[in-house]
Parts: sequence; structure tokens; C-alpha cells
Amino acid sequence: MMTTLLLIRHGQSMANLEGVFAGNYDAPLTELGFKQAERTADFIAENYKVDKVYASDLIRAFETGKCVADKLGLDVIPEPNLREIRAGKWEGIPFDDIIAKYSEDYDKWITDVGNSGCPGGETVKELGERVLGALNSITKENEGKTVVLATHATPVRVSQTLIGYGNLDMMKDIPWVSNASVTEISYDDGKWKLVKIGQDSHLSDLKTNLPANV
Repeated sequence: MMTTLLLIRHGQSMANLEGVFAGNYDAPLTELGFKQAERTADFIAENYKVDKVYASDLIRAFETGKCVADKLGLDVIPEPNLREIRAGKWEGIPFDDIIAKYSEDYDKWITDVGNSGCPGGETVKELGERVLGALNSITKENEGKTVVLATHATPVRVSQTLIGYGNLDMMKDIPWVSNASVTEISYDDGKWKLVKIGQDSHLSDLKTNLPANV
């Protein structure tokens, strides 16, 4: 019995707008971020029959999930394991300052993200274990259903890599998805499959991406 997971990266946050590394820093959505989330809620309602909505309990993802849930007449179930990577010393810090102060660590993040980590925070491997654990748990609870998971950029990227390749070595070649994009993953007969990655054409003029130095 096939289960479908719809991973939504949150809409534009104040951290995105201000050019800082958010991590678990609790930055809310911007006005544009809310508009993106609402447009994605319309897209989900028009294209899927959703049974449940889960969200990272960080406000930018939770607000995104709530836009979808409200559109569908559902509640949002908070799931802390869908949080962004714990960024330690980088949380809430402008990217330019991180590059200047942590040049060696950040170079590793840019060139080989799957085998990197945040000083004082999580490694990407630890993030992957946490997020994949959440996907497995949610799938077991919702066999045969379609479920929305409002989360963050690195959890989406690490999920794509682990499901697509089975390890994190290729993560450096997986691009970031855009704000409020929808990545569809299926689970059937013990196998994960990437179905659609980073759907964002519905955002049109509202589309935003992470900057090049992330």
C-alpha cells in the first residue's frame, strides 16, 4: 500500500531575507513567505488529497504548514525531528560573517556538505538520521495515506540524497529547493522513491531561492 509524503520547504523567512544562517534560530515568515505558503496551499489542495499535516515546530515551517492545513480543514501536528539542522555557533549569524570567521568549516559545507557539519551543532549525517527517522515514523503511522510535512531546506536536501543514493557523498551535487516548493516522495513495499522534486512552478512571480554562498 503506497504512502505519499509531500515535503514542503517553508516560505521565505526573515532569516532568508536578512541573509543569516537560521538553523534552529526561530525566524518567522516574511509577508512574501506567507503569500508563498498560501499559494502552495492552493497547489496542494488542487493536486492532492491530503490526510494529515505535520510540521517542524520552528515558526517558519509551522506557519507554512498551518497555511496548508487551514486550506484543507486539518490540524497541524508539530514534529521537532523535522527541524532544520542545529547550527550551533552559526545560528542567526550572517553568511558573510561565517565565511570570514569559520572559513575552513564553511568551505567544507559548500564543497562537501554531506560530510560536513556546523561547529557546536549537528553534523549533516546526524541530521539525516534524525530526519529519515521522522519520515519512517510518520510513514508507519499513515500507511496508504498522503501526508504533508512542512520542513526546511537541509532536511529536504538530505532526504533527497539518502533516498536517491543511499549515502551522503552525492549531496554536494543536489541543489537546494526553493521556498515553499513541494517534493513528493512515495513509500511502497519497503522502498522509497523520489517522485517529484522541488515543484515550484505554481509560485511563478513569488519564487525565491537561497543565495549562492549557502
